[in-house]
Amino acid sequence: MSLSAACADDRAAQLLTLTERLCERLSAELTAFEARRPHEVAPTIAETQDLANLYRRESARVKANPELLRGMSESLRARLLATIERFDELLGRHNRALEAARTITEGLVQAIAREVAEARANPTGYGHGGQAAGTDMRAVTLNRTA
Repeated sequence: MSLSAACADDRAAQLLTLTERLCERLSAELTAFEARRPHEVAPTIAETQDLANLYRRESARVKANPELLRGMSESLRARLLATIERFDELLGRHNRALEAARTITEGLVQAIAREVAEARANPTGYGHGGQAAGTDMRAVTLNRTA
């Protein structure tokens, strides 16, 4: 899906609406992350991704062909630039929040895996033939990334 516009003002207005909608989504997700309720983001992730993909495609399209926005009104241009700046700021905060959540998640997974490995690694003694007796021989795999 892409934007379909009749003139520069129409395209700019559509980009403005798209960018504002993305700002709303990122703000809502940031609120959930900052309140330590990332699970509240799950139902809307697909919508945010779709909007972000459309924004990425349209930004690339305008960058490749600046004529698409040539001639737009100055007031619309000013609003679009201000909204894009707000979007960039929100995107930076959002990326930091996601990185923090990823780091915490990976730390929890590693801590749990270490606990499981330590609990399984305690042999109870030696059996016939010098083999450790009573150990759990199942493997524990620890990947350092989530």
